[in-house]
Amino acid sequence: MQYPAQVTAPAVCYWPIFFRPDINSRLTEDRLKQWAETDDVHTALNLLYRLQRLEFLYGEAKPSSQLVKVTSDGFENILGQLSDSHKALLVDQDGFYFANVGFNHETAEEVANLASEATRLTEKHSLLIKNNLNIYNNAIGICDPAGQSELTFFPLYIGNTKNILVTAGLPLLNSEAFVTMVRGLYVLAGEDIHVVNE
Repeated sequence: MQYPAQVTAPAVCYWPIFFRPDINSRLTEDRLKQWAETDDVHTALNLLYRLQRLEFLYGEAKPSSQLVKVTSDGFENILGQLSDSHKALLVDQDGFYFANVGFNHETAEEVANLASEATRLTEKHSLLIKNNLNIYNNAIGICDPAGQSELTFFPLYIGNTKNILVTAGLPLLNSEAFVTMVRGLYVLAGEDIHVVNE
């Protein structure tokens, strides 16, 4: 079987964290077809290639050995890396923050509540946003006149749990810190990702 030049043969790729039950699982043709909900391996590979090209996922030669610390301090150590102003919050689905970097306590409480309400508003109007406006993003932002984000709310759905990442300033989500945060949220949600040290 031939694979597109940018795609590594599935037998040597590790499943992206979102699509695997175990961090040591390898991506096979059958698993890829099952994930892509198709019987055609080429269609599945094209989807995988597209997601890699858009940098929505990437493969690792070896599973990450970085331990995920599921404490507010563990999250706070990485939250500051997700914004150019080093201000970020993690908010639960009820509007309470459980990790904070850069905001004072009172402001963090109010911003967490705002994030929860803004996310509910987009969920309420999702048919308008997706079907009529053809906008397929769930993030909400408050922008300056130049269109630069000043405050952004990113809903993160893991299993049946919804969390909201709030960043002040320019979001910096194309980073290992974001991947580590998502792994930590998987652990909090009770998803078993079997992180191991080598």
